[in-house]
Amino acid sequence: MRSSSRQLLLLLIVVSTMGFTVQAQSKAPKMTKQERVCLRNGNKLYEQKRYAEAEVEYKKALQANPNSEKAQFNLATAYMRQGSVTAQQDDKNNPMNQAEGILTNLAKGAQDKQLRGKAAYDLGNIAYGRQQYDQAVECYKQALRCNPNDEHARHNLRLAQLKKQQQDKNKDKNKDNQDKNQDKDKQNQDQNKDQNKDQNKDQQDQNKDQQDQNQNKQNQDNQQNQQQNQQQKQEQGGMSQQNAEQVLKAMQDRERATQQRINAQQAQQQRHERRRTNKKW
Repeated sequence: MRSSSRQLLLLLIVVSTMGFTVQAQSKAPKMTKQERVCLRNGNKLYEQKRYAEAEVEYKKALQANPNSEKAQFNLATAYMRQGSVTAQQDDKNNPMNQAEGILTNLAKGAQDKQLRGKAAYDLGNIAYGRQQYDQAVECYKQALRCNPNDEHARHNLRLAQLKKQQQDKNKDKNKDNQDKNQDKDKQNQDQNKDQNKDQNKDQQDQNKDQQDQNQNKQNQDNQQNQQQNQQQKQEQGGMSQQNAEQVLKAMQDRERATQQRINAQQAQQQRHERRRTNKKW
């Protein structure tokens, strides 16, 4: 369907262009001989679908008369037949873009009202081929304002309006799907955020329990170390007070026992000396 519509549009381009060329010959201001000959030769080549050669002849006509609106329009038409609407619009080497530039100037400032309408019509065809239906609708409307009897422009306007409606529906549908996807993504993000939050809290609780366990173990280790250090200090620094008292008491007991033995020995010696002194010889 799309290819057939494009073929129809291209056919309409040829019909409107050639019609203008024939009609312009009778109504156009007097032309120079060179301009007239080049336009005639270019139109013949165009009818034979020799568009590159026609382009050369139209350029020759413009050399003879740079202000020739007919030569400009016919040159743009030859460019259109050689170009592609699907090429990049910023491609200066694409003949379609060259044609668009010429037609835009003619649609805005051509002195011939019929020519302005035909230029707007061709611009509508270019926009239609690029699926720029908003722009195509406006171009066809301009063509009808210049020539209300242009049935081709009216027909293409209806096609462009239908395409625009379908395109708008698709845009709305795509926007709704995009909004739904965004909402779904947001829900998933919120769920993931909550899950991450719970996981982080669990991890924090686990870390806190582990820290408490480590702290308790460290406290126990510190207590053990303190006890060991105290014991070592006691061993290195001497006896405790209790041990010292026990040692002192033992020394006193030994000293008392020693003193008792000495006293006993002295008492025994004194008794012995008395007995010896009191003995009769």
